[in-house]
Amino acid sequence: MTQNMETDPFNVSMRKFLKQVGVTSQQAIEKAVEKEGLKGTGRITVKAVITSERAGLHHVVEGEIDLG
Repeated sequence: MTQNMETDPFNVSMRKFLKQVGVTSQQAIEKAVEKEGLKGTGRITVKAVITSERAGLHHVVEGEIDLG
């Protein structure tokens, strides 16, 4: 019997990791913006880097966040 994506251990584990990345990254960005008093001052550039030595992975996502 084939496992579907919702019960496949790889997909479950990856979704859990990505959720943790998203939540903790948002908290870190909010804290940094608050600490530096940047809210309402334009935009900031951000970069996320995900690596795995074993998988030979080096993935970079860059973007901007509107500070309102």
